[in-house]
Formats: sequence, C-alpha cells, structure tokens
Amino acid sequence: MTKRLCAAILLTSMLFATEPDAATRRWWSHVVALSGDDLQGRDTGSEGYVKAARYVVTQFERAGLRPAGENGYYQSVPLHEIRLAAARSKAELVHEESVTPLRWLHNLTIRMQEPMPQHIDAPLLFAGSSAMPSNVVTRGKLLVVLNGHAPRPTPSDALGVVSIDDPHALEPPRWPLAYSVAMRLQETPAGNSTQLAFRFNPADAELLLKFSGHTYRELADLADRNEPLPWFDLPQTFRADLSFTTADLKSDNILAALPGSDPVLSKEYLVVSAHLDGYGIGEPWGDDNIYNGAFDDAAYVATLIDLAQRLREPEAHLRRSLLFCVVTAEEKGLFGSKYFAAHPTIPKEQLIADINLDQLRPIFPLHTLTTLALDQSTLGDMVKSVAKPMGIRIQPDPEPQRNLLRRSDHWNFMQIGVPAVGFVFGYEKGSPDEATYREWYARRYHSPLDDLNQPWLPEAAAKFNDFFEKLVVTIADAPSRPEWTKR
Repeated sequence: MTKRLCAAILLTSMLFATEPDAATRRWWSHVVALSGDDLQGRDTGSEGYVKAARYVVTQFERAGLRPAGENGYYQSVPLHEIRLAAARSKAELVHEESVTPLRWLHNLTIRMQEPMPQHIDAPLLFAGSSAMPSNVVTRGKLLVVLNGHAPRPTPSDALGVVSIDDPHALEPPRWPLAYSVAMRLQETPAGNSTQLAFRFNPADAELLLKFSGHTYRELADLADRNEPLPWFDLPQTFRADLSFTTADLKSDNILAALPGSDPVLSKEYLVVSAHLDGYGIGEPWGDDNIYNGAFDDAAYVATLIDLAQRLREPEAHLRRSLLFCVVTAEEKGLFGSKYFAAHPTIPKEQLIADINLDQLRPIFPLHTLTTLALDQSTLGDMVKSVAKPMGIRIQPDPEPQRNLLRRSDHWNFMQIGVPAVGFVFGYEKGSPDEATYREWYARRYHSPLDDLNQPWLPEAAAKFNDFFEKLVVTIADAPSRPEWTKR
C-alpha cells in the first residue's frame, strides 16, 4: 500500500468512527490513483488525462475485460477548443470621472464562441423585467441583467448580455472561476452566434451600478419581492481587449466489454458509464490551482473498475454483456458521450440501457437516491426493486429546475433511444444531510476543494457500490430488456 493511500485512509479513519472495509479500501485506492495532484485534474486531452486513461485501461485488462474501442480500448474523440487567455486580456468600466479595471475570472467571465471579437467598446443598459419602454435604445449595447430576471427574448440588436449571478441559487456561484473555454466536436461546425454572453460576480455588482443612482442591493430586493425591475442606462462604457487561443486536440473514450454467458442475450449490452475528465489546472483558490475532481467523477470511474473486479469472481456469470464506457470531455459539454452516441462501437440497437454514474457524493448516509429519468422507462421499476430490500428510498428529481437530467452523459444515450438512469444522493428537506449537500455544492463543486482531503462516509460509498452491482446484475440477467414508458 502506497504512502499516499495510507495517508488518505488514515484521514478517513480520523474523520469517521468506522474504517472502510476491504472492498471500500480497494475502491478508494482507485480514487486516490485517479485524483492525485500528479494527474493535475485530468483536463480533457491533457497529459494527466492520458495517464489516468492508461490507469483505467490497465485495471480493465487485469479484470479480464475485452477491448471494445476503435483502437484497442480507446476511441479517439477529435475536439476543437477556444480558450480565453485571461492573464493577457483586459477589461474596464469607463466613466467620465474614473476608469475601473476588472479582473477576468474574478469579477467577470465571457462565454467563449467563434467568432470572438478581440476588442469590445459598448455602452451599458440595465434591462429590467418589465416590458421595455418604447424610448429605450438597445442597439449595440450590453444589457446588464439579474440572472433569472432577463427580458425574453433578448433584443436582437443588442451586442450581448452581462448576467449578474444569483447568490441564492440552488447551486451558488463560486468565484473565482477555473477558466473560460468552449469546446466542440471537430465534426460539428462552429456556431453563428453573434451576441456576447458575460457572467458577473454578484459580490462586485455595485461596480456596474456605480454612478447610476441605483444599487445592486436595491434591485436584488425588488427581484426577491417579485416586483418589476426598471430599465435605465448605465453611465459607464465597457471596454475589453480579449486574447484567446484555439486548438484542435484529441482525447480518448475508454471502452471495454465483459461478454455475457447466454447464447442469445449476450448479443445485448448493458452500458455502465462515467466520465474520466475533470477541470484540470485553473485559477488558484489560495495556493491550490489543481481541480482534482475526486467525487466528480474519479470516484465513479473507480466504481466501474471495482465492478469489473467484482464480476471477475468465478460465480459471476451475467447473461447479457456489459459495455464499460468511460468518457472524456463531459465537463466541456458531454462531448465524449456525444461522440460515442454518433459513432458507437457496438450497434446502438444492441445497447439495452445505460446506468450512468455522476453527481454522486458519499458525504452523508445513503437512505434516499434521487433517480434521474425514473419514470421514463422500466429501468425505474428495476431500480426500485433493488433499492427496497437495501433500505434505500427511490425518488424522482425534486429539483428539476437544475436540469440535472441533461447535464450528464446518460442524456446522450437517451438521445439515440437507449433508456438510461442517473443517481444523486437524496435527503429529507430541511435535514442535516441537506445542509451537508448544499455546503458541498457551495464550496467544493468544480473547485480545488473536491480533492482527496475532503470528508466522506465509507459506509455510504460501500452501500452505493453494493447497490450498483446488484442493479447491474438484475438488469443483465432480466428476461427482457428495459422499455420506454415515456420520452
């Protein structure tokens, strides 16, 4: 056992009364291997990602899985990116009395797109939630809005929108941001969007309202009371010089198969998926600039590795085959799974279902599982049948406004007709577990704090891994494949 793994397990023992059992220690060893600083956050196509992919392939080989990619275990995903060079870019608010410099990724960010202007010089207009007055001119202006209270549709002659983040959102905005980058599949043409989209840090929103006679607090209070927000010109001009880079790159999906034992059903494949990529190196939080992604999503790639190792036991003979699908570029827009869905290495008609592992955090006891797409196929009934004897309550998504269903890789399988489910650790409203969940999203989600030093609950991780294995066995051995009930 490595010193790093010993230290991680020692930390867990100090945080919780019970030490992990042998199976959970084995699982955690894979989390440690995939989340260490040496992999530098596994950004899509990076050297750290390549090392992580090699580790996964090695573990799949040891577990006896067969290659199912286009080049052995690998499927190369061709990507194109445009990335803001924040350190070389400038932004400022200009008033006749002063110039206020802004700091990219700390005060504001911009959604990267192609084409992207190198220079911006635009007046600002606060766009209210009421009907636009007839005397308001939007042409060529940047509209400043409160997130969630923007006019719809955005006036087509506006240059773009500066949206002030909602500090009370269910997923609170965290600043600074890691970086600003946009990615697409090389086979997908660049879009033709011309309007610019900015986000602004609410902690600094008064900078935008300076000299206007209004304050951010005043406007936010109106929004909280569901009262109309006014329209008014802001007496400042936004100026920016943007520096950015473009690049073509490749990053691999990892695909491995466990053949089934039934002469007929073995031609059908149950997909089990998780994403390997993380955020990589980004804007520092204190002195830490590595976004390790331990629970997003290294821990659940580790669960796939653990499943492969469990199913290597002699008595494990599934009737259907399994396809282990470890994808890239999830954090950049689900592009690894999107590419696989367009170029499946197993005919899509043979893919009976996808169980996707993401959005899971074993940070409080597992009593409830939110199941995404619970009622859209008979997979939901299978999930319930496995969960009930384990004392796990299954519930549909209680927060559909977060759009979690479309935010992970199961979505792309659903788009090609493959029934799918994903999971979130659930909680009772107002409980300490909810407070823990909210705190994790407020502090650790997509930040350097999602690392190996965070607290977690070994028995919760163990219980989910057991549930996942039982669910896989249930679906793989069922007499009939899952069917859609609604789409």
